Amino acid sequence: MANKSDARETLMFFAFAVSVTALLGSLYFSEIRKYTPCDICWYIRIFMYPIVLILGIATVRKDYHAALYSAALSGIGMLASLYLYMIQKIPSIADTAPACGIIPCTTQYINWLGFITIPFLALTAFIMIFLSSIFVIKRTRRNKQ
Repeated sequence: MANKSDARETLMFFAFAVSVTALLGSLYFSEIRKYTPCDICWYIRIFMYPIVLILGIATVRKDYHAALYSAALSGIGMLASLYLYMIQKIPSIADTAPACGIIPCTTQYINWLGFITIPFLALTAFIMIFLSSIFVIKRTRRNKQ
């Protein structure tokens, strides 16, 4: 059972590290590079930022039940990130996208390798957090049995 506990600790710390990296990345793009986020980007941040606090506290306290909250927030964040990424990359969706405030949602501040945009980076972070959280939840349930 010690190995499962260690795996959960590692997974929780990994998810925490990913969320901190995503937070710092979003602050870098907005505060240092001066990229103004669109409205959907703000919603993506609303789902990412609390994960940092939740997983930070949960990692220190070894509270594996917090993985449920990070899974829920990251699951919704994945959907928002995927939607924004589709708006940026699929022309038929971009044409029907709603107005998105001062900055259009179709704005691609970065486009590394032709497909890596800021919403793609957020989507990747949410997926890693979500999968880590699901693995922690499964291992915690297995330990109860």
